[in-house]
Amino acid sequence: MPRSRPLFLFGAAALATLALAGCSDPKPKDASNQAASAPSPDAPPTTLTPPPEVGPPVEPRTVGGDGSEIRLSPLSEGDLKGQPLAGELACGFSAEQGSLLLAKGNVGSREPAQGLVKVGDYVERIAAPGGFDGMTGGATFSGQGKTIRIALTGPAIGGGESPPRPATLTYMRADGASLTLPGRWTCGP
Repeated sequence: MPRSRPLFLFGAAALATLALAGCSDPKPKDASNQAASAPSPDAPPTTLTPPPEVGPPVEPRTVGGDGSEIRLSPLSEGDLKGQPLAGELACGFSAEQGSLLLAKGNVGSREPAQGLVKVGDYVERIAAPGGFDGMTGGATFSGQGKTIRIALTGPAIGGGESPPRPATLTYMRADGASLTLPGRWTCGP
């Protein structure tokens, strides 16, 4: 039994040391640190400065290329009648300016979807692989001297059979110029 008594005393001493250590402050307080963090009674009241004014939204502009501007115009009813598109279902990209791209394709088709875009005053044909099904999740269209990529940027807005989704349209010209516009991509009947 004599062996267990020293272990008991050692354990009691260790517990007492830990208890005292837990009650003591590990770092002595620095008087100069306290004075620096407490405001002086003579100091003027602190006020928050308002955030800087936010200006008008930045207009999308053409980047790169030969320096000439890419100007997409809304498709009119006359544009669509003048160059009819074949296909069961359609997808379209609309922005602040109006409808900038319309394409049609057949469901389950290997034939490319056919579309229209208006650059300046000229209506131009474009195509994307995979028919209608190839367009529903965004698409990459090509045409003479251009590639247009539709990228979805968020979930559908609202409900119904054909809710629009936030998207960007990036028009890339053969000379390296590009223009990206925010808008909505809608596919359906």
